[in-house]
This record gives sequence, C-alpha cells and structure tokens, in this order.
Amino acid sequence: MDHLRWLERECLEFDAVTLRDLERYMGIVGAQVAMPLGEPWRVGKRPYGRAALGTAAACLKGFYMHQAVLGVNSELGGKLSKARLPTKMDRSRSFLGHVKTEMSSNPLAPQGRHRRHPKMLPDGARERLLTTVNSLRDALTVTWLADGGLRVGELCGLHLVDLHLRDGAGCGECRTPHVHVCHRPGNPNGAEVKTKHPWRIEDGTVTGGLIKRVSSAMIHTYFEYMTSDEYPRTAGGHGMLLVQLHGKNRGQPWATVGARRMLGRAGQRAGLGTVKPHAFRHSFTNAVLDASGGDLLITRDAGGWASTAVVDEIYSHVDVHDAAFDSALRTVWGESR
Repeated sequence: MDHLRWLERECLEFDAVTLRDLERYMGIVGAQVAMPLGEPWRVGKRPYGRAALGTAAACLKGFYMHQAVLGVNSELGGKLSKARLPTKMDRSRSFLGHVKTEMSSNPLAPQGRHRRHPKMLPDGARERLLTTVNSLRDALTVTWLADGGLRVGELCGLHLVDLHLRDGAGCGECRTPHVHVCHRPGNPNGAEVKTKHPWRIEDGTVTGGLIKRVSSAMIHTYFEYMTSDEYPRTAGGHGMLLVQLHGKNRGQPWATVGARRMLGRAGQRAGLGTVKPHAFRHSFTNAVLDASGGDLLITRDAGGWASTAVVDEIYSHVDVHDAAFDSALRTVWGESR
C-alpha cells in the first residue's frame, strides 16, 4: 500500500513504471542507492532495516511480475526476472541443490553479505535478574536460558519426560545429564521449536530430538522448582515443565508470551532495560565460541544451530581488545608497549 500511495504521488501508472523508478522508491524507504531520490517520502518515520528492505523488494518484484503476466509493462517484468549462478550456500539449502544451474535474483534486494550483530546481555545481567525474579519458576527460566542456550519456544515446550537429568539416562544417547528438545505442534501453550528433529518415545523414554546438555545449576533450579508448592502435583494432565502460577489457569502450561513479559519486567526492576529471551542465546553462543577457542563445530552443537555457517556469520568476529589483535596492529605500526 505504501508503494501504491507513492505511485499516486509521483503520477505513475503501472505501465509507465521503470526499474529506475523502483530503485528510487527503495532508496526513499531506506536502501543505499546512488541516484537523486526526489521529494521526501515517509517523513518522520524510520527507514526500513535490511530485513524489511528484502521483504519490500520481494513484494515489488512479485507484484510487477504478475502485472507482466497480465500484459502490463512486460519490459519491466523482463528486467526483474534476472537469474544468477547458485552459491555453495544456495546449493546446501535447496532440495536437489546439486543439480541447480541458476537461482532467481532480485535487482531491488539489498546486495552483499550482511554480518548481523547479535544483541547480547549486559555483563552481570544473569546475577542481577536472579536477585529480582519473584519465583522459583522464574529463576529456573533465567538459569536455563543462560546455561542452556535454549530458545524461549524450546524452553516453554519442554515436557517432564524430555528431561534426562542424571548420568547414564535410559535413552543411551548422551552419558551426561541432558534434555531432548522435541517438536510437538499440539502443545497446549502453543510453544514450538524451530529445528524439528525426529523423535519418538520407546517404553516411556524419549529418544531423538535435539539433545542439549545441562549444567549443575540447571539441575539445581529444576529440583528447587519441582519440590516447591509452585508446581502442581498432578501437573494438570499436561506433563509440561513450566506452568502458570496465578489466576484461574494456575497450573496450566506457561506460554512464551508469559516468559517474555516476565523477563521484561525483571529487566526493568534490575535496571537492565527490556530483556529479551533471545539475548541469552546470543550470550551463550558467544561465550561457548570464546571458551572453545573459536571452534565452530563445538559452538554449533552446543547451541543447536543448523550449520557452522550461521555461527561464523553472526558470532565469529575478532575482539578488538584481544592481546593478539593489539600486538599485530602494533607490529604493523612499528610501535611497542
């Protein structure tokens, strides 16, 4: 709708729009384009981020390609229907990618590799949060997000049967205490996992799923929570780990929105601002990468990432305060400390 309003202001009909007009529109909403942009548009609003620009580019291409099929502005449709050679990443992500010879390309989309910078927790955030939370369930949530690197959907979707918190568990898939993160689309709280690994229950024991090891602190907070009055003895028949503590739905599964709101309030009380659950995952992954000496395989498996390429792109960057980094620069500069 924003683009259609812009066309009306520019007095452009669909059959008169050119690729340069579309590039100019993308520049007005936030893309980096080297051309005059004309009169301001969306005054007082923030420019689109990279993800929003990619979505807008896809929408514009789809709209004008459809117009070309209808016989309107076929020239523009031809300029938008570009193709490129597939990269190694394209082949690995595509079904039968090894036989692909070309990939669709969008001339309006942001170009170049984009290194995302994850928003991590401030130093000491975990300790400050644990002093401000109001229940054992909330303390478990903070500890499991911090030590497990779990996504909030994975944490809220855990069932008691998924927890193998002792050495030599019956599943035989991990010798140390661990949990099985399993995809269950029918969870009563709507929590779902992102990576859907196959799993099954054999003789009452869960096998498969995404296996993640747990720390001693995670086990400690689990037993504190489960042996308190917070967890109902009957578990309401649902068998899930995290439950609501107040109101008419007390004892029912705790939804992800509840966890997000709890962390937001706790962060405000602790003077940390709004704390988001995914910041724990970013901090966990970065800490594992540093502790393993930059080993991408260890970091991938510890965090449950899909590939080492994701870890490398987001987290694998040099620390400008590192002694080796500082020494290399001073050597090049001919300086000494």
